[in-house]
Amino acid sequence: MSKAQKGDTVKVHYVGKLKNGEVFDSSYDREPLEFTIGGGQLIKGFDNAVEGMEEGEKKTVTIPADEAYGPYREDMIIEVGKENLPEGLEPQVNQQLYMEDAQGQTLIVTVTEVLENSIKLDANHPLAGKDLVFDIELISIV
Repeated sequence: MSKAQKGDTVKVHYVGKLKNGEVFDSSYDREPLEFTIGGGQLIKGFDNAVEGMEEGEKKTVTIPADEAYGPYREDMIIEVGKENLPEGLEPQVNQQLYMEDAQGQTLIVTVTEVLENSIKLDANHPLAGKDLVFDIELISIV
C-alpha cells in the first residue's frame, strides 16, 4: 500500500481538539478535507502528520503551537477609535469583525474590550499559542 507523500493530493477526516479535550473542529459532519501535502494550504504540523500515512490509517498527533497558528502575540492587540468603525456598528466583547491590514489582506479580529471612545481588537488567530491535538484518518490519496 502506498504512503502519502509531499505533492500528493489527499482526502482526510479529522477531529481537532485542544489539549483539554475540547473539540474546536471536525470534518466528520461534512465532506473529507482535500489538500495537497506540502502545498502550504494547512498548518505545518497537520501537513507533516499526514505525510507517510497509508489509506485507511488513523492516528492522533499533538501539534505544538509553533507548527500550528504560532505563538500568541501581544503586539496583535490593537486599539481603534470608534470614529473608524462602520456607521451603526455597536461592537460587543467577543464579536468577530473583519478588517484590512496594510497589505490589503482581510483579517478576522475579535473585540476584547469596548471603551468610551475606542475598542480593543485581538488580531491573533483564536488558536494562536495553543498546542492542538488532531485525530486524523487518511481516506484516500487522490
